Amino acid sequence: MAKGGFPKMGGANKNMMKQIQKFQRDMEAMQESLDAAEFTASAGGGVVEATVNGKKEVVSIKMDPEVVDPDDVETLEDLILAAIREASNMAEEKTQGEMAKLTGGLNLPGMF
Repeated sequence: MAKGGFPKMGGANKNMMKQIQKFQRDMEAMQESLDAAEFTASAGGGVVEATVNGKKEVVSIKMDPEVVDPDDVETLEDLILAAIREASNMAEEKTQGEMAKLTGGLNLPGMF
């Protein structure tokens, strides 16, 4: 046994540890990049627009004042939800795509 009670690591084990550390650094960098990214989607032909970040947090909502009808609040609510859902789906697809690039298509449950 080597100093400290741990077995000596052979060249293959050291190389594997370096690869694991590189993967971890790459994954952290990818996550930071995705968290900072913004995804915007619209609904109702563009009258409502929602933007979410990579954490799927709503960053902004914009709407054409013409769509605000006090007698039809339900339609406005539906348009806002549709835009948020679409922007969130865009963020999820980007996250999954970036993860697939990083892992070479391996399915690592619980990563994202």
